[in-house]
Amino acid sequence: MKFLKSVSPSAYLFVFFSALIFTSCGSKKDVVYLQDISDYETIVSTNKNVVKFKIDDVVAIHVSTFNPEASLPFNLYRGSDEIGGRPEQIDYIIDKNGEIEFPVVGAVKIAGLSPDEAKTHLKEKLKTYLIDPIVNIRLKNFTITVLGEVNNPGVYPVNGEQITLFEAIGLAGDLTIKGKRDNIMVTRDFNGTKVHTRVDLTKKSVMNSPVFYLTQNDVVIVEPNQSAITSSQLDNRASIWVSIASVLITSTVLIITSNNR
Repeated sequence: MKFLKSVSPSAYLFVFFSALIFTSCGSKKDVVYLQDISDYETIVSTNKNVVKFKIDDVVAIHVSTFNPEASLPFNLYRGSDEIGGRPEQIDYIIDKNGEIEFPVVGAVKIAGLSPDEAKTHLKEKLKTYLIDPIVNIRLKNFTITVLGEVNNPGVYPVNGEQITLFEAIGLAGDLTIKGKRDNIMVTRDFNGTKVHTRVDLTKKSVMNSPVFYLTQNDVVIVEPNQSAITSSQLDNRASIWVSIASVLITSTVLIITSNNR
């Protein structure tokens, strides 16, 4: 007891803040990506990154030949744009049967096909009507969503047909210091069936994950780490105590005021 009385208040403060700093500091293992990659290491990815068309995808298709007039009936247009006066080509939406309704040809199933496979499939059908048709197909609704402990959560359009998980996180401004890097969840839709996959961004094995290359409409969710959860709990408790104190003070003031009248 004599020892405790001899300790100055400043010493107590020093010990308190030192403990606070050490307990709040995160480990390097909690925040560094791809920690198990050594210098000059070469990693050969086993992923086969091929975009497949899905139900409700929006697809742009243009057909051309050496005879523009012959290919004209196979391209749908609406009106004209405001700048150049050229007609705007109509896109196709893949229906619940995985098909698009193509001019002259009729229903063509492309869901489950890659752009190259769909191109070959459509060219075969067009050979009945055209000589050496050229088909260009492009997916127009390639977007990904990044949510949770990132600096800029939101929905992001993707240019092209490929984006990695790291690139998606980069679009969202990287994870915050409170983001849990070893338990990222990717939600993917397979024609109405949701598949959830968890990956660890601190390990190089993430590069061979089936969700390392994202597909259209994938959702990336970053969970808060224990530090964020603890901080939230402390904030909630502090808010409760502030509310209780406010009520007590208000009640006391009212009682004193009432007694003085």
